[in-house]
Amino acid sequence: MTAKNRREFLETASAALAAGSVSASSASSGPPSSADDPAREDDLQKRMTPPDDGKRYGWFIDTRRCFGCHGCEVACKAENDVPLGHFIRQTIYRDVGEYPHVARVFLPMSCQHCEDAPCLKACPTGAIKKGPGGSVIIDYKTCDGSGSCVDACPYGAIYLDPEADQAVKCHNCYHRLEHDMEPACASTCPADAIYFGDLNDPQSKVSRAMNNATDTGLALVQLRTEKSTKPRMWFAGPAPVHIEKDLPGEGESYSTQSYDIYNWRGPDRDG
Repeated sequence: MTAKNRREFLETASAALAAGSVSASSASSGPPSSADDPAREDDLQKRMTPPDDGKRYGWFIDTRRCFGCHGCEVACKAENDVPLGHFIRQTIYRDVGEYPHVARVFLPMSCQHCEDAPCLKACPTGAIKKGPGGSVIIDYKTCDGSGSCVDACPYGAIYLDPEADQAVKCHNCYHRLEHDMEPACASTCPADAIYFGDLNDPQSKVSRAMNNATDTGLALVQLRTEKSTKPRMWFAGPAPVHIEKDLPGEGESYSTQSYDIYNWRGPDRDG
């Protein structure tokens, strides 16, 4: 796919978010988080405020069920036209234990759609904002590919697209949500390890799954809470404890070499 077609694809996907959004002309004058500029501060607050749709989208990942098929990654790449070597989501694994009592644990990862999103604050053009249900999304008509969001994300969930020269991340498949469909990863997962939905609705799939987990005594955890980002993704199972230190951080993206055969075993994966 050519760079032009890639850009057209992204712009088409973001067109539905134009209503009620801040115009590019008002958002592109510089870093909007400057406390010295009331206009920029006002713009930041507008972009931090989600639409008044009554929804609060979130994720629950039951790592006990994930067996590392990577189907969520494949579905995500196909749905969002992600180039080879790049990922909007990635299942990160680690071998734990000592022979003969060993196991491989898996942690499906993507954007945490933080309530206090550092990528949104860092964007110099105002391209990142809150969309439906509080989803953190990128307006591709405004993004200039500066990479400030990549430097700010503590979960390594954003990459710079080599064709469109723009930042790309999970957007909760809002184009599917408009048609009452789940994000591609959640609907594809054969193990029912990935749950998505409206946290404000006690009968939503994600709410019921989280309640069932806590009712059975499972602890729900979030990642890197010390960053004070208020992520909207919760995990159950043993994987987060073992894998959190392997996750990319500020200034990083998901590894393009994660599935290289030479990385299957090494000194950093000794359990």
